[in-house]
Amino acid sequence: QVRLVESGGGLVQAGDSLTLSCAASGRTFSSYTMAWFRQAPGKEREFVAAISWSDGTTSYADSVKGRFTISRDNAKNTVYLQMNSLKPEDTAVYYCATRYGSIRYRSPAQYDYWGQGTQVTVSS
Repeated sequence: QVRLVESGGGLVQAGDSLTLSCAASGRTFSSYTMAWFRQAPGKEREFVAAISWSDGTTSYADSVKGRFTISRDNAKNTVYLQMNSLKPEDTAVYYCATRYGSIRYRSPAQYDYWGQGTQVTVSS
């Protein structure tokens, strides 16, 4: 049984930094892609960033490129999302998700397993 547990959310001011963590368990993830999505109130869930567990290849949404960094710690089975220069429009519930195979997919429907989400609120 795959389990993803996010942590690290909170209330910060614009310009601050925050790091989210996603602890994964339940199987060997070497051939999986791990991703972060977010969903703001009244909006659809959107892709933020993804990383290939096997070789560390990364992919970012244009809205976060240059500000957010996704990384992984294979020994801890944990994926991180370092968020810098946060903006009020980054306010959302952030979800960790995983799928077997290619990193190129960005639709939530193409991810099989999800965490419960962690709230990030950025005040202006």
